[in-house]
Amino acid sequence: MAFGISKQELKKWKKAVSQGEIAFLTHYWYDSRFPQYKTVTKVGCSDLVRLKQWCIDHGLDPKYIHHRMPYPHFDLIGPKQAEILRKVSLESHIRRFNL
Repeated sequence: MAFGISKQELKKWKKAVSQGEIAFLTHYWYDSRFPQYKTVTKVGCSDLVRLKQWCIDHGLDPKYIHHRMPYPHFDLIGPKQAEILRKVSLESHIRRFNL
């Protein structure tokens, strides 16, 4: 379940993903499997070849892509989340969610 984002932000992410862009959506999140993490960044792209290559380019295993059509995505959590957000110049996500 996503918390801390607006409907407009979600709509913008979905549109970008649908258009085959690499899109980032960070939000508050709770999953009992990972109680130590409070946020997730969903890196989405409907072009699965492009999304797989993005994962490889960032040292991530594409087998963890969630193939949830029409919005396939890779979930970034923990230290890797902040590392990649910095790498792709999304410091605003880091500040907003205190990562």
